[in-house]
Amino acid sequence: MVWKRFAKNLRDGPIAEKPRPIEGDALRDGIARLESAARTRLGRSLALRHMDAGSCNGCELELHALSNVFYDLERFGLHFVASPRHADVLMVTGPLTRNLTEALTRTVEATPDPKWIVAVGDCPIDGGVFKGSYAVGQTPVRFDLSIRGCPPTPVQILEGLRMLIEANA
Repeated sequence: MVWKRFAKNLRDGPIAEKPRPIEGDALRDGIARLESAARTRLGRSLALRHMDAGSCNGCELELHALSNVFYDLERFGLHFVASPRHADVLMVTGPLTRNLTEALTRTVEATPDPKWIVAVGDCPIDGGVFKGSYAVGQTPVRFDLSIRGCPPTPVQILEGLRMLIEANA
């Protein structure tokens, strides 16, 4: 049985969906504007640091998708860094759980000025689907940008970063 299925897949090709084309010139234009604004504002590439404040990992999957071959974040001068000390933008995901309040505060303090703090998804803003839980506390930081969605798509995240940079250029 397995060999029949294997032979069929070799003959007919994989059953996976065909990749969707990038959403036309609007996305390409938005990305070009993002890269230009980042280089004008910072004079170099834009370093992003992700801070998980207790999320369900939905937003993390979308952030990781930005690094895959389809979106290829690095080609636009954007990249994730391992330390908040090297970051320009702190991207916070998840409802701030009580256990991670101090970690978020320290991460914000360790990120050098000028810095932007971005809420990715609904959870950092108001708790999202976890609102009202005993484990969710109040966010001790002020966000410069909120990218709404549960989770937001990679395109929405890129568009949000573009708007943030253009507004502060």
